[in-house]
Amino acid sequence: MPNLVNQLISRELESELSDAGSMILVSFGGLTVVESEDLRGKLAEKNVRFRMVKNSIARRIFAERGFEFGDDTFSGNTGLAYGETESAIHAAKIFTSKEVKKAGKVEVKGGVMEGSLLGPREAAMLADVPDRDTLRAMLLGVISAPARSLVSVINAVPSGLARVLQARVDKGE
Repeated sequence: MPNLVNQLISRELESELSDAGSMILVSFGGLTVVESEDLRGKLAEKNVRFRMVKNSIARRIFAERGFEFGDDTFSGNTGLAYGETESAIHAAKIFTSKEVKKAGKVEVKGGVMEGSLLGPREAAMLADVPDRDTLRAMLLGVISAPARSLVSVINAVPSGLARVLQARVDKGE
């Protein structure tokens, strides 16, 4: 039977996670206060919430939601980054950035995205997914490319004719 404090923490975490579309679990140990606050600040800029969670509480909450992680996932210090669906992508980018990797103190343990369980490798691979604005720009480029090509082809005929005529004029014919 969990004590009263654990019950309150569990209820609060459950209510926060009920609105979350994605989550990333990380080992979060050995960081200095400055490093920790820097990471938390970067996450907050991207609207990603971050909490340290007790392993027993996290294991139980995820089990209640139907997610069974391996035993090694909930060992050591566990941090949970969560928010909207795109939050997992931003969190993965921050946790796998060069500065964080160089320190070697944060390791991605797993995640959940849109109801799918992610292992450590899949959660880390979210860092390679472009954000929404980049995807929109890429989509716009794909949509506008055929029109741009058509304009170039249509414009080529008159400009080619103009160059031929100019060449004849330059020759003096």
